Amino acid sequence: MDFNTARFNMVEQQIRPWDVLNFDLLDVLGEIPRERFVLPQQQGIAYTDQTLTLANGGKMLEPKVAARLIQGLDLNLGDHVLEVGTGSGYATAILAKLAGQVTTFDIDSEQQKQAAFVLGDLGYTNIHYHTGDGLVGVKSDAPFSAVYVGGSIPVLPQALLDQLPENGRLVAIIGDAPVMLAKLFVRQNNAFHETVLFETVAPSLHSAATPTPSKFVF
Repeated sequence: MDFNTARFNMVEQQIRPWDVLNFDLLDVLGEIPRERFVLPQQQGIAYTDQTLTLANGGKMLEPKVAARLIQGLDLNLGDHVLEVGTGSGYATAILAKLAGQVTTFDIDSEQQKQAAFVLGDLGYTNIHYHTGDGLVGVKSDAPFSAVYVGGSIPVLPQALLDQLPENGRLVAIIGDAPVMLAKLFVRQNNAFHETVLFETVAPSLHSAATPTPSKFVF
């Protein structure tokens, strides 16, 4: 299979028409070999417009959904990004190309090891890996100028918003099927400004946290 052509077609036919217009992001998407991040039997459909299953039963977001979320963060090389849910490592790769540093958390150590192996083999050196539930908040490396949540969550924990400094940004898909909203939160003057980016239905993020609803932002 010609992966270079498949990658080009993904960018031009799926992602760009979905209002992903950031040139740096489009360039990165055209470079990263997504076929390296999927199961061997899925390589032939690595660039299709669908969610793909991971070895642990988790799901990868559709490429256009991940791209649209990441575009909302408006990243630059001065940013330190917190990724909640390493998963396959594909979104990690995109974030690491656009930002200076990425700290990524996943509750599944084996899945994260596989992602780290691929990312290391591709030459990424600005990614820090941690096993754990990033939804509960990460105090040791905080604050983060940007936070990316790699799957849908029913509600947004306040602990995640607390990771953000002034002008920090967070993107997440929030809600339950059949109605989920991809949202951008920006912290300014110690308040959180919320923007709906798009509507979607996305695979849920595996989480070990079960905090009470009163601790969440709706």
